Amino acid sequence: MNSISRLRLLRLKKSSSEALGRFHPWIFSGALIQESEMPAEGEWVQLADVSGKRRAVGYYSKGSIAVRIVGFDEAQTIEELLERRLKSAVELRRMLRFPGPASDGFRLFNAEGDGIPGLIVDIYRNCMVFQAHSRTVWSMRKLICEKLIMLMPELQIASIYDKSEAPQVAAQGADRQLKGTTAPVDIHEYGLKLRVSPEEGQKTGTFLDQRENRKLLASFAEGKRVLNAFCYSGGFSLSALLAGASKVHSVDLSAKAIEWTRANVELNFGSDAPHEAFRADVFEFLKQSESYSLMVLDPPAFSKGLKTRHQGIQAYRRLNALGFEKLSPGGILFTFSCSQSVSPDLFEGAIRAAAIDSGRSIRILHRLQQPADHPVSIFHPEGHYLKGFVLQAE
Repeated sequence: MNSISRLRLLRLKKSSSEALGRFHPWIFSGALIQESEMPAEGEWVQLADVSGKRRAVGYYSKGSIAVRIVGFDEAQTIEELLERRLKSAVELRRMLRFPGPASDGFRLFNAEGDGIPGLIVDIYRNCMVFQAHSRTVWSMRKLICEKLIMLMPELQIASIYDKSEAPQVAAQGADRQLKGTTAPVDIHEYGLKLRVSPEEGQKTGTFLDQRENRKLLASFAEGKRVLNAFCYSGGFSLSALLAGASKVHSVDLSAKAIEWTRANVELNFGSDAPHEAFRADVFEFLKQSESYSLMVLDPPAFSKGLKTRHQGIQAYRRLNALGFEKLSPGGILFTFSCSQSVSPDLFEGAIRAAAIDSGRSIRILHRLQQPADHPVSIFHPEGHYLKGFVLQAE
């Protein structure tokens, strides 16, 4: 690995030098003093303020985010820096008792939240799923996975699957199977089994970031008529059924999601569970449905960036207004946004507008977010992508 002291030095403009003092892990292209020859895509670089003082190390990209910072400390080599970040992530998961009583499915490394932008590693029992969002991180995939296995041998990893998807990240034709054979795996979560397909599933296989919110839903579900909208593989439906819901409806436009939901319900409760799954557009389903006493609205990201943020906010408003319309008096609504470009304040504003549209009195019972195995750096608020509320309608 390269010695950090020998890396190319990039300087920030005087007007942007203070950015390094805020410890944000992204440096935008407009902040750099442009040189006649800039670094190659993915090249490791040092960053200095306008005075020339070396302040950080990261990797270069030709996009609007020019440098993603991995370290502000005094590591001597890139390998040493990476090992520090990986070791810190492992120690946090051990402290959180993963794997353990809560689940044997968890996030082992969470990009900026754990100090390496572009790196996601999820664990599904004895299967490790690696996902890179930059070519630099992808090029180190074998080294990273080997070090994580060495740092956390209790995982007894039998297979490693590379879920890096973007063509600008993963080399064409590269082998995705880094170890063993990857097949659907059953993970355990608060007394339930959840079947996960790393190869076919969304994200790295499923939505681990909703684990604690699914547990919370169970505390409201006994005797309730429940709607799980945008159900994916049925996680919220399973929690409601385990808690004794009188009836659960799962809705998703994806045929595969409905297939997975039905399979997970049967895996846990057999064929006689009080559950029905519907392949349908959620907006249209809500317009025609009866009322529910407990409802989950967990849509895919309605906004993928700043250009679509306004449309996304309006979509959240329309969806939640429909939800309030179909919520019985005293009913509970779990509602979420995973759009990174929609801040918590903007999402709350959309919910407030939906409540005004509905003409109902709405109370906030809980504010929800991603769990502790998906940590967020205080210097990188963009990492707080999952926002949610538990609401009661009078």
